[in-house]
Amino acid sequence: MNYQQTIDYLYAQLPVFTRVGASAYKADLHNTIELCARLGNPQYQFKTIHIAGTNGKGSTSHMLAAVLQVAGYKTGLYTSPHLKDFRERIRINGGMISEQSVIDFVAGHRQDFEEIQPSFFEMTVGLAFDSFAKEQVDIAVIETGLGGRLDSTNIITPLLSIITNIGWDHMNILGDTLQLIAAEKAGIIKPNIPVIIGEKQEELADLFIRKAKQQNAAISFASDLFEVKGERQKAKGFDELLDVEITPLITHHSPLTTHNSQLTLQLDLTGSYQLKNIKTVISAVVELRRQGFVITDDHLKTALRQVKTLTGLHGRWEVLSTSPLTICDTGHNPEGIQEVLKNIAAVQYEQLHFVIGMVNDKDSSKVLSMLPKDAIYYFCRPDIPRGLDAPILQERAKAFGLRGEVYASVPSALAAAQSAAKAKDLVFVGGSTFVVAEV
Repeated sequence: MNYQQTIDYLYAQLPVFTRVGASAYKADLHNTIELCARLGNPQYQFKTIHIAGTNGKGSTSHMLAAVLQVAGYKTGLYTSPHLKDFRERIRINGGMISEQSVIDFVAGHRQDFEEIQPSFFEMTVGLAFDSFAKEQVDIAVIETGLGGRLDSTNIITPLLSIITNIGWDHMNILGDTLQLIAAEKAGIIKPNIPVIIGEKQEELADLFIRKAKQQNAAISFASDLFEVKGERQKAKGFDELLDVEITPLITHHSPLTTHNSQLTLQLDLTGSYQLKNIKTVISAVVELRRQGFVITDDHLKTALRQVKTLTGLHGRWEVLSTSPLTICDTGHNPEGIQEVLKNIAAVQYEQLHFVIGMVNDKDSSKVLSMLPKDAIYYFCRPDIPRGLDAPILQERAKAFGLRGEVYASVPSALAAAQSAAKAKDLVFVGGSTFVVAEV
């Protein structure tokens, strides 16, 4: 098979969560353990950092990978889902693995797939670990797909575990309270391995502290360690940087290798929510330094100015066009949308045109209730089996006072919004990762 046939085979043979939803989720590590055993347990052949969380884990993973890469470590990065190319999920020093390596892996292990019957995600985890071992990476940043405790990635023994935050997402699988969701994410906390919690949520802090104590794992909350201030600097056109000032709240947790108390950085990821993520990244760097990694202040400054270039990250408060100003963001659950709305509010515009699509297996009411009523909406359906039909989305939105037309596809909705927008208007595209993937 060529590359396209190989990808088609994977989509046809293995249940793919992003396309079909909960039926593709295997709440058990058996398949991954069996597949990796047949691969010679590649996950034990390199060092890892494990990252879970509801929002921010993608940005945090990419920032950490960029820092390690600039510091001279051969760095693997495993994330999901992909936006345009399946190989975005598995990168080494920012570059996607080769098409040939995907073809060879699938050709070499078809028999195993037929016997084990893994999900698409389980197979991808096996491919990632196999690729990182073969390429002899120094360290790999591994992002969970969903939850933590029973996520296929949870067979690694990392140097450090990170949980960014807990929010309302995948409740049909992880549980319908924040405590239940947090307990699943806490499943990545391992015996004697330090864990960093990005955001201290008072109602959940004790749950994490208890779990860490059971595992004899040192725990810290990034939001207790650092104070962060930031403001966007307009560069040419809309090529912005986020100026960030980081101050340690605990003296021995200085973000600097020098003796100054503050660290000033510029981020090319400019969404205001990156101010939360950067605390987590700096906390992780302090811990990695403690474990012997050589990461200087200059490495940090260089890496964080160019995360998108170094790692290929897309879809985080990303400007698609300046005429009319068109921005997309993958935030899609209530907490993610809250951050998106904060960022929209910081832009000067006359009329907001909102291109929106959603998936059919999530409760959309919380998100729809938050959206601005004075925007013009362009309802569309992401081109995946679990896409929510646009007329149904329009009907649900109407109950919250949101008005707009239905479009046959994401591209046609975007084209309509851009052609209706006047010079000083803003076009925003979001509601689902899969809508952003299409634009």
